[in-house]
Amino acid sequence: MSIFTTSKFWADSAERAVKTAAQSALGVLGAGALGVLEVDWANVGSVAALATVVSLLTSIASGSKGDPDSASLVD
Repeated sequence: MSIFTTSKFWADSAERAVKTAAQSALGVLGAGALGVLEVDWANVGSVAALATVVSLLTSIASGSKGDPDSASLVD
């Protein structure tokens, strides 16, 4: 069975992607230090979306390494 067909792999990947999206969004928000009405939400969403894609691609690239039941690169 391929690691890419296991629900654990995709659950791990999704968890990492959501955390990465939140971290990148907070980074963009913190860098501007603006009020909530002055935030460029499209930019925040764009950065978070890109970070999510990169996180998922990293999990996929790491899928054949490390623990075969996880999206982690290491055991």
